[in-house]
This record gives sequence, structure tokens and C-alpha cells, in this order.
Amino acid sequence: MPVLVDHMARPDPARGKDDPNLQKMLELLSRGNFWVMLSLGEKTSKAGPPWDDVIPIARAYIEAAPDRCVWASDWPHPVSVVQPPNDADLLELFYRYAPDAEERHRILVNNPARLFGFEA
Repeated sequence: MPVLVDHMARPDPARGKDDPNLQKMLELLSRGNFWVMLSLGEKTSKAGPPWDDVIPIARAYIEAAPDRCVWASDWPHPVSVVQPPNDADLLELFYRYAPDAEERHRILVNNPARLFGFEA
């Protein structure tokens, strides 16, 4: 059964590769049935805009399981206590997670189609 973990498993970017949430998510991805949603980078970030500190986390997931990553903006940002970010800025962040066009197509089109059972 596929399991989708939202919000990049909420790792702490300040802890880097030693973060337990990051390590656990990487372990789960190695099982083959776990997926990760590359979302909420703006709230996960400790550095703030443009959220550079979450890019290594997203890259670690993409490199570990390129066929089991999906992306979302978290729109409409239902639990924001401050002004939500511009979703165009979040899309730009995604482009920094996945600078390769083929990789972006996989994450935005092919992977969700396979996970949710619809045609790409």
C-alpha cells in the first residue's frame, strides 16, 4: 500500500543531514512504498525567504526516490498565522528543488499520475 508523507516529514534544516525526521523519511523511502510530498518548505525553513535552507532536504528526497516525490504548494495555506506566501514564489522554490525539466515533469506529472491512478 502506498503511503504519502506530507510536508517533507517536517525536518529541521538547521540540523542538516543528521536531522532524525530527514533520516527516518529517507529510511521509509528506501522501502519502496513510501512517497514524500515536497510541500511546506516555506514553513520548514529557518532562514526565511527565499528558503534556501530547505533545498538540500528536497534534493535528498529527490535523489533517494525520484519516482516517489510529488509537489504541492499547500494552497490555500489553511493554518497560516501570518500572510501566506505568494504561490508563485513557492513554484520558484520548487524549480530550485528540481532544476532539470525532466525531473520536474516526473514530480509534477508522472509521479502523481502513478500515485493517484490517473493518466499522465
